[in-house]
Amino acid sequence: MSEKEHAVRALSEAWRQAEQVVVLTGAGLSTASGIPDFRSPGGRWENYQPVTLQAFLARESAREEYWRYKGETWELISAASPNPAHDALTSLARANRVQLLVTQNVDGLHERSGFPPQRLINIHGTDSLVECMDCRDRAPREVGQRQWEEGCAVPCCPCGGPWKPAVISFGQSLVAADLERAFAAARSCDLFVAIGSSLVVGPINQMFSQAKQAGAQTAILTRSATDFDALADWKLQDPLAEVLPALWARLSESAAGTNEPA
Repeated sequence: MSEKEHAVRALSEAWRQAEQVVVLTGAGLSTASGIPDFRSPGGRWENYQPVTLQAFLARESAREEYWRYKGETWELISAASPNPAHDALTSLARANRVQLLVTQNVDGLHERSGFPPQRLINIHGTDSLVECMDCRDRAPREVGQRQWEEGCAVPCCPCGGPWKPAVISFGQSLVAADLERAFAAARSCDLFVAIGSSLVVGPINQMFSQAKQAGAQTAILTRSATDFDALADWKLQDPLAEVLPALWARLSESAAGTNEPA
């Protein structure tokens, strides 16, 4: 048995025995769907100065710059499809093997894979909607995107306020209720699994520490090194589109052999 197979078997057994499994996903989950990790070397962030929420609200030029970046990236995101790693997580959740999934991604691929919405927190918001910065109404992303593609530098709500993709921008606070729910789940879980995340973006990266301190087993599934690797019970660097389907397959086989729900 290879080292990878041994690790997958051990983690799947821990997953099978756990009563509460909490998952945190990051950009590495979506690279197999054709969405690059924009923070990696050579990514778009090397040539893009992030626009803070304060700048967006204060200056038309900042709103135009923001929409240039978001308009272009949405073309890439909207063309992407969930990959086998997304599908495996959805299967695990539907089988009651994931109690809560917190994602740092804004691409909406968890939703498109059919992941149960009541078990999902988009901690950094979503690119799939736009929000008016004046009246706070929300609409499907296509509403603002269509205006931008037709030449409107800053798409606007019918009330006249600027649309902004409904993501958490720099300088914008996370939703307190989402953050509280995420940390509460981390502190009460038996198994915490970070998937495709470098665990550098706070405060949500502290879910790992809180789960570990509360006695949970922990796993990190990502190619890159993280500051938490030495603390994890398992660290797997194999492609997520292979590892997660393998984990789901082992859990399904185990359940079939014991006549238990998957």
